[in-house]
Amino acid sequence: MSIKVRYFASLKERLGHAETELELSAPLSAGQIWQRLNPAIPLPEGTLTAINMEYASLDSLLTDGDELAFFPPVTGG
Repeated sequence: MSIKVRYFASLKERLGHAETELELSAPLSAGQIWQRLNPAIPLPEGTLTAINMEYASLDSLLTDGDELAFFPPVTGG
């Protein structure tokens, strides 16, 4: 099972890349995928996730061909 993981804005800068492909043998949730790909970096509070361009929770499971995106929290005035 193959999925694409994309990072935006400050997450992209912090991780040093915008996207990666991940091969999985079993479905994982969005939160589990973050932990697998970034074990030393906690997911920032307020990060939004989207699966196939629709907002999703960190508990949402991904299936073959899905695209997972992580968006950092927005700040400003």
